[in-house]
Amino acid sequence: MVDSLAPWKASIQGPSKPYTSQTPVWCTCVLPAPYTTAVKNLSSLPSGPPKRPLNGYMRYVLQQQPMVSKQFPDTKTVDIMRKIAQQWRMLSPEQKQPFEEASLQAREQFKVDLQHYREQLTPAQLQQQSAEKRLKMAQRKASRKKRELTSLGKPKRPRSPFNIFMSENFAEARGSSTQGKMKSLLEDWKNLLGHQKQAYKQLAEDDKIRYKNEIKSWEEHMLEIGREDLIREQTLSTQKNAALKRSPAMKKTKKAKTMVAKTTAKRNLKTPKKMNK
Repeated sequence: MVDSLAPWKASIQGPSKPYTSQTPVWCTCVLPAPYTTAVKNLSSLPSGPPKRPLNGYMRYVLQQQPMVSKQFPDTKTVDIMRKIAQQWRMLSPEQKQPFEEASLQAREQFKVDLQHYREQLTPAQLQQQSAEKRLKMAQRKASRKKRELTSLGKPKRPRSPFNIFMSENFAEARGSSTQGKMKSLLEDWKNLLGHQKQAYKQLAEDDKIRYKNEIKSWEEHMLEIGREDLIREQTLSTQKNAALKRSPAMKKTKKAKTMVAKTTAKRNLKTPKKMNK
């Protein structure tokens, strides 16, 4: 079984205790040294800043994962993680305390290492790190929003004629890699005759109609559940204008404007006669 926790294990030094058939799954009384000692200074690493320390739960996972995997060799990694998470929730505060204290010590050491690392950077490097951090946060925010829209069933955007052509012919396209297939499909698209492209253009127009109908129904449902923040601005402005037109206040305002316009027109007609006299 592939160990999916290898990157986390690499940040904690020292071997773990050997596993035997007599070892219980819940080993929280005596902890191996790697799970309780603070992380050593990592600022000397040339690859970048020190790694963030693990919290108490992840330290418990690193301790239990090898033993649970050997006890249930045919179980998937996801199910093993669920078993360990359930064990952690059932632990008492006293059993969790060694893991939490080790995590607290590691966090304090991490702050010292990070300060030491930043002191060695130039202003340009610090500015670059800030820009990279903002970019990562924006990417995470966009990823979370995309997952949320997918879970809410937002319709997929309409495809272009070339996208439809590519999806239909990708499997038979020339090239051993994805990039090679894309390049060959682009060349084939350019060599298509006019009437052949017209068929894909018509499919794209049909897909636009499909998207228009589906997004309208979806946005109406979002209004019903109180998620106006997910509706397009143009849709909100159209609905507000329609609501204003239907409101009694707007009708009175229009009527008043019409009366003022008629009165002004009558005055303008009478004014030239008086001037002639």
